[in-house]
Amino acid sequence: MTARRGLFAAIILLGVGLVWFLWPQPKPGGSAPAIAPVEKSLRGTGGPAPSGPNAPQSPPAEVSDLARELNAPGRDIVADLRLVLEIVEAFRTNFPREGNPVGSNAEITAALIGSNRLRLALIAPNHPAINRGGELCDRWGTPFFFHSESASRMEIRSAGPDRKMWTQDDVVQTP
Repeated sequence: MTARRGLFAAIILLGVGLVWFLWPQPKPGGSAPAIAPVEKSLRGTGGPAPSGPNAPQSPPAEVSDLARELNAPGRDIVADLRLVLEIVEAFRTNFPREGNPVGSNAEITAALIGSNRLRLALIAPNHPAINRGGELCDRWGTPFFFHSESASRMEIRSAGPDRKMWTQDDVVQTP
């Protein structure tokens, strides 16, 4: 009976050793894990690497097409805000422990363009909606106002056509 237990223990240890040996190991420099929620909309950046204080430390591993229609002609600010909210929700989906990206507009934009642990850019770093200060802007060139209500709720505000925040023509999107 003791020999049988010893043989069983040896087989278990051999199996564990094989699994450990054959399990894919991360490559030096960190490679991004598979990202199912936005996987179908990913493509190469095709543009120059971003620069400035809010640029990711290394180029994004992958860039999403989600923001392609942001501020596009033929769309309106309500559609733009829905799209930005969808991008924030995609961030939350890919970073469930972190929840919403946090900080100022520039810090949130930096997280959305690839300054995150997966180097996932949900917005192309060279997107025309990003101003020189690294802020994500509405169709009139005014930075959006992001208000994180909780880890899973984000209010996004556009100053509207008058380009002044907190006036009658502001447009707000809340999930």
